[in-house]
Amino acid sequence: MSVVVCGSVAYDYLMEFDGEFGDFILPDQIHILSVAFNVPRLRKEFGGCAGNIGFNMKKLGMEPIICATVGKDFGDYRAWMEANDISVSGIKVIDDMYTAQCFITTDQKNNQLTSFHPGAMEEGHNNPIPNAEGIEMVILSPDGRESTILHANEMHNKGIPIMYDPGQGLPMFDKSEVLNFIDQAEWIILNEYEANLLSEITGLEQNQIKEKVVAMIVTKGGQGSDIYVEDQVISIDPISVDNEADPTGCGDAYRAGLIYGMINDLGWEKSGKLGSILGSIKVQSHGTQNHVFELEALLSRL
Repeated sequence: MSVVVCGSVAYDYLMEFDGEFGDFILPDQIHILSVAFNVPRLRKEFGGCAGNIGFNMKKLGMEPIICATVGKDFGDYRAWMEANDISVSGIKVIDDMYTAQCFITTDQKNNQLTSFHPGAMEEGHNNPIPNAEGIEMVILSPDGRESTILHANEMHNKGIPIMYDPGQGLPMFDKSEVLNFIDQAEWIILNEYEANLLSEITGLEQNQIKEKVVAMIVTKGGQGSDIYVEDQVISIDPISVDNEADPTGCGDAYRAGLIYGMINDLGWEKSGKLGSILGSIKVQSHGTQNHVFELEALLSRL
């Protein structure tokens, strides 16, 4: 069985700032903000939410179908995917555009500033999801506006269970559209800030949103995660590590681990813990697709 992963495939430019952003931002001057940060370290990595989730799924032994649109500069990323035996059958190249590009600067407190150029990602509505045969579920990670609407409707109409993962794309949609996504979804996954924003956009309290889905998963960074299912809250403890190298992509690793547990009937607690373990492994490596792990070793920690 396969899992469809809709969302961005992007090149990540990851920069490190040797101070704290807050020391250079004057709260009373925020309306005329103009700051520059010297970043002595820069790396170009393969990224994008769909790319990251798919990479982790493949390393877990799953068969992700990444549904994304990319640009004329996709060649290096294609070679990377093929080298890692990740299918590119669901990826469409737009010849006159660039692949999405993400520029992320991280300070010494792991605060991040992100700029994102969607590029060919905005053409995702011209890339319908492949044949639904054998698809167990789909995760709708941040993507272009029209493609998110299209893919949600496609999967819902075909009876494929949806995990709604709005991420930083949430503000693109109005109240009626977000409510429709929630109605179409079996599960919702988002961080604390996004959970509050979801309530603000929909006008619903979080308890009301939780009642509309099978489960709502709220990640809390270094504080772990909470899984709201039926009338209970399953709290997943964070995994402490000695070397936190780069937080970028930890949420995507968590999602892959969680979904592995879900489709293998591990139960919510073990599924959440597996996601947390995988996120803790990722945070110890720079980049979003450079960490190494063995599935058996992960499962032995549950």
